[in-house]
Amino acid sequence: MNDLDQLVAQATADFAAAHTPAALEDAKARLLGKAGRVTELLKGLAGATPDEKKTRGAAINQAKQRIEAALTARRQALADAELEAQLKAEALDVTLPGRQRGNGGLHPVSLTIERIESIFASMGFDVAEGPEIETDWMSFTALNNPENHPARSMQDTFYVDLQDEGGRWYNLRPHTSPMQLRYARAHSAKYAAQIARGEPIPEIRVIAPGRTYRIDSDATHTPMFHQCEGVWMGENVSFKDLKVVFTDFCRRFFETDALTLRFRPSFFPFTEPSAEIDIAFAEGPLKGKWLEVAGSGQVHPNVVRNYGLDPERHIGFAFGMGPDRLAMLRYGVNDLRLFFENDLRFLQQFR
Repeated sequence: MNDLDQLVAQATADFAAAHTPAALEDAKARLLGKAGRVTELLKGLAGATPDEKKTRGAAINQAKQRIEAALTARRQALADAELEAQLKAEALDVTLPGRQRGNGGLHPVSLTIERIESIFASMGFDVAEGPEIETDWMSFTALNNPENHPARSMQDTFYVDLQDEGGRWYNLRPHTSPMQLRYARAHSAKYAAQIARGEPIPEIRVIAPGRTYRIDSDATHTPMFHQCEGVWMGENVSFKDLKVVFTDFCRRFFETDALTLRFRPSFFPFTEPSAEIDIAFAEGPLKGKWLEVAGSGQVHPNVVRNYGLDPERHIGFAFGMGPDRLAMLRYGVNDLRLFFENDLRFLQQFR
């Protein structure tokens, strides 16, 4: 065996003894590096004759190629061993059941709104939906709440940099009451034609659920919340009808007859007289506590005129309640903010 065969054999043995990529690179440097043994052999040809350079140089290059082949093979062997070890460490148990995608569900507030709509629909109420960006006139002035009126103080909040052709500003609606106006004005021409023909005065019976916005934020208020307004107008609609309708609604919503309603005198610009509606449960964790659930009252004549109707002939009541608050009472939630934090641990309880 000549010196070059011995060099190749020694290189193969050194590579085989290297058990890590770093050790393999050290062995490569000793052989093929700038000061390696193969490199020194090539440098030693500088003083040889042309014939010696040709024969000896070819032999050295052939030995170098064999060493590089052995190096490549060892690199691949180390990579394969590392992959095999990783696969063993991260082995999958294919006998385990697969991970299934969970089923989604409606948000508790959405469930509450659907429940409200279903109950009132069974009483003959339409459901109206409309824009969340309204003119100042629709949000306040048309509801008997003129500019600079103190009743605006907690509602006259989120405005957008936009005006209509009449110079009226747009705002994020603080309540869904504008939908009463939109619904009545959309039907007022039809009502006028029916009245002109001597037909009975048609009724307006509608609820308007949706998102609303005010600058509030605490355990029972958020800047964005939900509201459901309702109105029932006709020739002989009175507070008695309001009490019957809302009592029936509350008992069906909470699925119990063991509750009492209380009407407290209050003030709202768009109704006169006005009343807050409280409920008290006769049993359960809230037994004996009066809880405010809605505002109500007889629709103010100025608002009826803005409906496009005659207040001498059309009378009735309006009410407004918070589905978020009703959801808190129904499900026993004590912090409104939980509904809007998107914590799946909380939301999955209602799935």
